[in-house]
Amino acid sequence: MSTIDNKAKIAIIGGGVAGASAALYFGQLGLNVTLFEKDASLVSGPPWCHLHAGGNLYREISDAQCITLLKQSIDFLRFYPFVVDYRPTVIVLPTTDSSTPEALLPRLKLLTDEYKAHIAKDSKNEVLGKPENYYQVYTKEEIALLREKELVKTPKTSDEWMVPVAKNIDLNKVQFPLIMVQEYGLNLFRLAAGAAMTLENLDSATLHTLSIVHDVQQNFPTEGWNISYVKEDVGHTESFDYLINAAGFRTGKIDDLLGAPCKSMVEFKAAYVSHWNGCDDTQFPEVVFHGERGTPQGMGQFTPYPGGYFQLHGMTKDITLYEDGLVANSLVSCQPRLGQDFIDKIEKSWTQEETQKRTKAAIEHLSQYIPSFSTATVGSKPLFGAQQIPGDDPTLRVAEVSFPRKRYARCEIVKVSSVLDMIDSITKQFVELGYLEVNTIGKRDFSHAIQLDEDTLRKRAESIAEKRDYPSALANRNISEKIL
Repeated sequence: MSTIDNKAKIAIIGGGVAGASAALYFGQLGLNVTLFEKDASLVSGPPWCHLHAGGNLYREISDAQCITLLKQSIDFLRFYPFVVDYRPTVIVLPTTDSSTPEALLPRLKLLTDEYKAHIAKDSKNEVLGKPENYYQVYTKEEIALLREKELVKTPKTSDEWMVPVAKNIDLNKVQFPLIMVQEYGLNLFRLAAGAAMTLENLDSATLHTLSIVHDVQQNFPTEGWNISYVKEDVGHTESFDYLINAAGFRTGKIDDLLGAPCKSMVEFKAAYVSHWNGCDDTQFPEVVFHGERGTPQGMGQFTPYPGGYFQLHGMTKDITLYEDGLVANSLVSCQPRLGQDFIDKIEKSWTQEETQKRTKAAIEHLSQYIPSFSTATVGSKPLFGAQQIPGDDPTLRVAEVSFPRKRYARCEIVKVSSVLDMIDSITKQFVELGYLEVNTIGKRDFSHAIQLDEDTLRKRAESIAEKRDYPSALANRNISEKIL
């Protein structure tokens, strides 16, 4: 006789990647899920644009974290194929950098072997192209030859993707070889659209947008939770059996209501949107210029979108990094306190002056290595938000979830690709509580990706971008679907 309680009610506070994915996943399993999101649409937190299939952007993290990121990225790509922009990433070390490209090769070889092992376990894990093509090395002579090639409108091979880099990069300011890695792009607007479309069609899921949770109290007779929230200026209180805190950088506020133990940081993040006239039809790979974080030569990230739009990061204090933008929680509160100027940016708007100043600084930073990019202009307001980081290590890139109270999960993802590991950990709790059968641990349902109509998804993603005052091009992917 089954002891499964399929009437258990699950509350999820926060509709970012963690909360929306948990609602989608558990709703597909038939659990009674309610998702509370304060904004009008899902996934409106800090900017993300990169799969991190191996973590090659981060030289400072351990091999173990990179191996975990590779596994998580494979899981994420399989679960959310409609979010992925299938274009590679080129890693470049400037001549000013103290390291060398050769220093990256041992890790890349290690990750190639790990990728092969994942494919050996399940052939469907071959989602990053052939393992022998996971990374490729380009000498200065090879780049010079590619510089003479014609641009290809829909690149399919690594060489074809490298042509625009060869034509535009300043060969005198970079070390060779250049390295191309099959790390792809991710589109947050497409995930926001696809997750909402799926949840709206799930009978077992309730989606409350424009809903602000203001109190959480334990329901002692049931060991569950009473959640009070406001929607359309009307107050409501509902009872739930289990609470998932996916409130992002505001996670500490829920911890405070519960009296949960905590140790965390919050970092304000911004990426800048530029438009490069004349490059509307050119498909670039992503290009990452390594550098020491916080110095004038901090890492530069050049992320392409259709229509000549590029998202830019510069890990300098004048661009992406902010003075006092990284804060820790205190002894009296789990919620790290960002300065009011950061809260104003998140909850209200950016000033035009700061948008212009920092975007132009980002363009100038990338133009050191791509001189012709100096003609780029401001494309829109920045992509921005605040990111939680559990513990006290700001370089942490792999984290998933913790359980500081009974029937309570605190989501702690740092990278979006960690979300499936987070869900698997919560699933184990649900099995222990009798909400799910043990054979659901690690189970994946990919039907949501198959059932979504591409045209409807694209239009909804574009609408979300436009309502947030971003160009609709940021909701689209490049034309190419496969890399050979």
